[in-house]
Amino acid sequence: MVRFELKKIISKPVSRIALLVQAAVLCIVCSIAIGNVRYVDENGDTIRGIAAARALREAKMQWSGYMTEELLAGVVEENARISRSDEYLSKDARENEKAYSKKQGFSDIRDLINRAFCGFREYDYYRIDSLTAAEMGSFYERRIDGLTEWLYSDEAVHHFSEAEKRYLIGRYQKLETPLYYEYFGGWEAALQDAPMIIMLTLLIAGFLVYGIFSDEMQLKADSVFFSAKLGRSKAVAAKIRAGFWLITAVYWITLLCYSAVVLTALGFEGAGCAIQLGSSNWKSFYSLSYLQDYLLTVLGGYLGSLFILTLSMLVSAGTHSGILAVTVPFILLFIPEFLRGISALSGILGLLPDQLLQMCTAVQLFNTYQLGSWVVGAAPVILAAYFLLTGMLFPALYRIYRKTEVK
Repeated sequence: MVRFELKKIISKPVSRIALLVQAAVLCIVCSIAIGNVRYVDENGDTIRGIAAARALREAKMQWSGYMTEELLAGVVEENARISRSDEYLSKDARENEKAYSKKQGFSDIRDLINRAFCGFREYDYYRIDSLTAAEMGSFYERRIDGLTEWLYSDEAVHHFSEAEKRYLIGRYQKLETPLYYEYFGGWEAALQDAPMIIMLTLLIAGFLVYGIFSDEMQLKADSVFFSAKLGRSKAVAAKIRAGFWLITAVYWITLLCYSAVVLTALGFEGAGCAIQLGSSNWKSFYSLSYLQDYLLTVLGGYLGSLFILTLSMLVSAGTHSGILAVTVPFILLFIPEFLRGISALSGILGLLPDQLLQMCTAVQLFNTYQLGSWVVGAAPVILAAYFLLTGMLFPALYRIYRKTEVK
């Protein structure tokens, strides 16, 4: 029965078009992720893609190692040496690019130094130029002090309870230091575009499953379906299993292909590096490696896709309308985006299912939830909550559809 339901879905013209679009989307997103990698060679020329990734890997691996005071001081001194060069001081843009090319090997570390020695909500690209090697001994303390100052500033003092402030500062203090640095460009690029491929996969998969529970009504075959001996039992269960396996197959084939292409092209190195090495994750209070962050992102995306598309099938089963069902993913993805600017709703928006589709972004945010004296970040809350909710949707879907009245 499951095979028959899957054959019915795949044989529909809209499904075949959706699968072709999915293949095109996969190719486009992979090319974007690889093409965004940029490297400036010693002549000041810019190259992109796989060749750029190889050059960056070679340059950055020269600075690999634990980010001790000595390594950080070496970055400050090398940056100062290059900044005194004729190429850097020249008014010729091409000469400036040649100077920039010499800083690419330690650009990640340079960026972290800028962030550590700026205010918590500030960033100055040239901050490192006014620092000395001797100041690097306070690099890690500056990260904790910056958070503490911000939490008790006028901007944030009323946004967090004392328990939440202690929790966040404690999470910062628990980060194992010194951090180990090596090239992690492949993982960073894969994470950067992962939410895009996950969301697009969800929207396209919505066109595959929207009609599973409404086609019988549209084709006027519901009386035959529900009057059959196993129509209200095994046949209904077969539809649910077909939807589950279709969602699972489309999601994991897409994400595994995306991961394999991007990481093979840009490199698997840096999987064990802390996510705080990336400029967008420097302030994160989650102690994760890049590999853990990526696994969290793809697993969260799968759970979010499964929840939203199962909810879409539930709407289809309850209303017998494929049109209403296909709008569910769009509503759950785009409505929260219109409400992002309302700070009073940040706690609620942090728990909506769209967050599961962009877990690598969720771990960058300071969404925390408190129950009594217990404080926890948003990531484990939404994972646990939607795991339970998704498990509840399947029996609800079964009960609703098997009780359908034939008119």
